[in-house]
Parts: sequence; structure tokens; C-alpha cells
Amino acid sequence: MADGYYEHPPHPPTSNGGSISPNGTGFPDTTARSTMTSPNGHSVDGGRAITPNSAAYSNGTGYANGGQNGLTSSQAASAPPARKKLASWVGFSNLPNQVHRKSVRRGFQFVAMVVGESGLGKSTLINTLFETKLYQPKSIPSPGADRGKTVQIESISAEIEENGVRLKLTVVDTPGFGDFVNNDESWKPIVDNIEARFDAYLEQENRVNRLKLVDNRVHACIYFIQPTGHSLKPIDIEFMKRLHTKVNLIPVIAKSDTMTDDEIKLFKQRILGDIAHHGIQIFVPPQYENEDEETIQENEEILSKVPFAVVGSDHIVQAPDGRQVRGRSYPWGVIEVDNEEHCDFVKLRQMLVRTHMEELREHTNDVLYENYRTDKLKAMGVSQDETVFRETNPAAKQAEERALHEAKLAKMEAEMKMVFQQKVQEKESKLKQSEEELYARHREMKDALEKQRQELEDKKRRVESGRPLTPEKGSQKKRFGLGK
Repeated sequence: MADGYYEHPPHPPTSNGGSISPNGTGFPDTTARSTMTSPNGHSVDGGRAITPNSAAYSNGTGYANGGQNGLTSSQAASAPPARKKLASWVGFSNLPNQVHRKSVRRGFQFVAMVVGESGLGKSTLINTLFETKLYQPKSIPSPGADRGKTVQIESISAEIEENGVRLKLTVVDTPGFGDFVNNDESWKPIVDNIEARFDAYLEQENRVNRLKLVDNRVHACIYFIQPTGHSLKPIDIEFMKRLHTKVNLIPVIAKSDTMTDDEIKLFKQRILGDIAHHGIQIFVPPQYENEDEETIQENEEILSKVPFAVVGSDHIVQAPDGRQVRGRSYPWGVIEVDNEEHCDFVKLRQMLVRTHMEELREHTNDVLYENYRTDKLKAMGVSQDETVFRETNPAAKQAEERALHEAKLAKMEAEMKMVFQQKVQEKESKLKQSEEELYARHREMKDALEKQRQELEDKKRRVESGRPLTPEKGSQKKRFGLGK
């Protein structure tokens, strides 16, 4: 923490267990007391805060009664934290030192993958980067030897130490990539290896005991581009399109000493144009707030060198001025590996090791691995309720629950109305059917009575006219029936 953040520069405790006042006078805690002003403007007497009179907080403008100066919960949540000055040294500025001690005690782990055609100097560049013999000189196979037909994945690990800091370095090599006549799906073993490392880490996270997590995920992939001077080849474009969402891509131009400065500049422009055209994402050093001008300038210089034109060499040669340097000696001169005017090796090492190694690890864990983990769990049918992590206002939550309850009641009421209407319709149809049956019976009875009346009138006329009545068959029964 900068000294300007304090009202007075921080002072450590004295040897007698007391404190040092802002004016530099030491006093023990048991015999002396001081009066100072706390960050909120209240007097502090010997460590006790003297608050204003409670009446000041009981009026209509204080925070206690929720006056106009009070903040609501939503305003308090959205308001930025206030920056307050410290009157003395507290000690939390030592947190970076604590993290440093813990990190040095645990050590670091870094996994780098190198991909490129054979003969581009991958092993030599790795030995040059870390100044150690990770790769021994390779034996060139005879013309009739079997070179294999698939891309192989080889890993080599070593623990290196520098100034008390231990680093477990793992380099993943891919011999055979791009060396065949038919290079279809030559990137598939590499993609499978990266995903297998992600799956292994995901399996460790799902264990019951997660005390010891081994991080074997690939943190950086250095892709070697052949120095053709034209543009990216189709295999280069296809490989980077397949891997740019799974690993931090760092493109480098191998053996750049075979090209002139103008050719390298034009070749870099064409490579960046191809990368932008195909939507390939390469690793870019992040920008943070409140960074100093020197750091910002370093990041800009690193970005200006992408893709890095590198030359690798672990041999010591003599420069024209008599210096012993790492480089390559040619009849026309000496190429110095550590000279920024000769190649971009220094900028590559600065980004990969000295300044942005932790950013590469964090981007792998926080972005690339998280995206892969999310897609993997969704493919397995595992979903996540986002409302669990959503901050809600109690009043808004109560209103939402009330609305849901009212909607449920309205739905139940509509269903009851529908059932009631259905019952009424069924009852009405039954009553209508009964009414029609009664009307039919009434008509039948009325017709029968009308027929009997006509018969009686006919008999009456016959009696009155003196004609004998001829008993009809069944008339007796009808008469008795009418008598009843």
C-alpha cells in the first residue's frame, strides 16, 4: 500500500511494546495516552472512540430515524466503499508478504506445450527459455527407419529452483505434428490430451477429499510457425481454430534468423491478419487498473512483438567485440539470443516467465477451464439454479411470493368455476330431457281423453236418435275403465 494512502507514514511498533505517534515520539502503551482523530471525524482517546451526543442521532436528519440523509439498503449496496485514511500503521499491508511466503513454501507448477513441425527448434527453444537441459540432443533417424503415422504426445518434467523459488516445469511435446503427407485431424491427439487433463482435474474437484489437487492442465501452448514469409498454412489455421478456446495460444516464428527484418515485419502483419480474419483468440497480457507507466509500456512492447520472431540456441559463442553470449555464429556475423535487436526471444521469455506466468495460470483456471467444465456438466445433464446466487430484496421477494399465491388462487377459482358450469350444464340437460318426457306423456294422455270424449258423444247421438247401440267388442272394458 502506498504511503500516500495514509494520513501519516506507517510506523512499526517500538521495541518496548508501545507505539510510535505520528510525530515520531515513542511511548509505551501502559503509561501514555494520546488523543487523535479517527477517520470518521470522532475523537479517539487512548483507543476509545468518543462519539457525539446521542441527541444528534435522534433528530429527524440522523441515520437512526431514517431521515433524508439515510441510505436505503439498495443505495447502500450500490454505493462504492468509502476510502478512509488511517491514522496509524495497522498491519494488513503485510498481506502480500504473507502470500509471498506461502507461495514460496508451496512452490509453483507450470505446464507448457510446444507444437510445430519437426526441425523448427522446439526443444532448443525450451532449453534456452529455462536455461536448463530439459531436452537432450535428438538422434536423427535413418532414411529407412519407421517414423510412425500418428502424432505422439510426450511429457517431460523437471523441478528447477531460482533464488529459493521452486518451479515444477512440465513440457508437453508433440512429435510428428505436420510431418505427414496427409495431416487430416493431426490436431485430434493434441485436443484429446488437453481435454483429458481438464477431465482429470474435474474428477479431482469432485472427490470428497480435495486437499491435494494436482494441476496438470496446459497453461500455455507455444505454436511454432514455419518461416515461409508468405502467410499461415491451412494446417496452422485449422490447428489454432481447434485449440484457441482450450489453451492460451502463443504463436512464434521459428528460426527467424533465416529472414530479413523487412520480411519478418511483413510476415507478422500477414499472420495477424489471418488470425483476425478467422476469429482466433491468442493470449493477450491483461491490463489492470492503477498500473504504473512502466508496466503499461512493457505490456505495449510485448504486444507489439506478437507473433514473436525467435531464435533458440543453448551454445555460447564469441561476439565480434569479444563477449561470450548465447547465440549462433554465421560467416556474416553472430545472432545473439538475448539481444532484442536481433530477435524477440527476450520479450517471449518476459511474457511467458518473468511477468505473465501467473496470468497464464489464472486465465487457464478462471476462463478456459471454467468454460470447458460448464459445457461438460451441461452435456451430462447437470443444471444450476441461478436464483440461488441472486441477491434479492426481502420486500420484493415477499411481493413476488404474494403474486405467485394470488395467481395460484386465481387458477383454483377458474378451475372451480369451470367445474361448477359443467355441473350446471349437465343438470340443465337432465331437466330438459325430463321436461320433454313429461310433455310427451301429457300429449299422449290428452289424445286418449279426446278420443274417449268423441266416442261418448257419438253414443249420445245414437241414443237420442233411437238407434240401438251395438256393443262393440271390448266396449265393456272401456266402460268400466271410464267408470273408474
